[in-house]
Amino acid sequence: MKKPAHNSIKLWAVLVWLLVWQGGSMLLAHRLPHAHLLLPSPLSAFESLVGLCATAAFWKTILWSTVRIFGGFLAACAAASLLAVPAYRFRPFRELLAPAVAAVKSVPVASFIILALVWLRSTQLSFFISFLMVFPPVYLGVLTGIGQTDEKLLEMARVFHVPFFRQVRYLYLPAVAPHFRSAVSLGLGLCWKSGIAAEVIGLPDGSMGERLYMAKVYYMTDELFAWTAVIIGVSVLFERLFLRLTDALLAKAGGIHADRTS
Repeated sequence: MKKPAHNSIKLWAVLVWLLVWQGGSMLLAHRLPHAHLLLPSPLSAFESLVGLCATAAFWKTILWSTVRIFGGFLAACAAASLLAVPAYRFRPFRELLAPAVAAVKSVPVASFIILALVWLRSTQLSFFISFLMVFPPVYLGVLTGIGQTDEKLLEMARVFHVPFFRQVRYLYLPAVAPHFRSAVSLGLGLCWKSGIAAEVIGLPDGSMGERLYMAKVYYMTDELFAWTAVIIGVSVLFERLFLRLTDALLAKAGGIHADRTS
């Protein structure tokens, strides 16, 4: 029996929430004289979005934030995957990393953002925070996957002197792939939420976080909703593209079909 895709978004569900939004906006409009400052209509937010799309600054802002946030995500994936290997092989190294990983998982992201502002420029903040938030799930996912590699197959590979890179491709990679995919799916959401939060607090010039903050300060609520929609759209787009690329690379590397229900 085919499992349902838990992260699929249906058009009818989106339309229902748009109707709820429209209903709330109309209800406030009947009760308050300046209700559009609190909750603009979906049409008003869409018109604001169309106006933003017509400017070059809009696309430069998206590119500015994307390069730093997605860059932090990629750096975290690489570092976590590389460090998980010696962590699995050497228990002292794993125990050394454990407190740091636990601290990053449990401490609120706002605390890290404020601390990082002491050491880093605001332009570096979203990269660093994205890296920090993505590292734990990917590291733990890869570590778990390595630990679940079939010991009997590994023993057979040692007996028959199977080259190390063949072991990685045909034994370790199939075990790690589902855990890695689930971890990066979670990490993609975390990197955008934490990266934009870092920009809202650090206010680097030309970032999406700065535009969100300025829209809030000047009560441009329709633009605030428009930028929020942009962030959601960019996040979903990058998640879909990166997971498709990951699936393609894994399939090419070892004929692996990762679980796509996560």
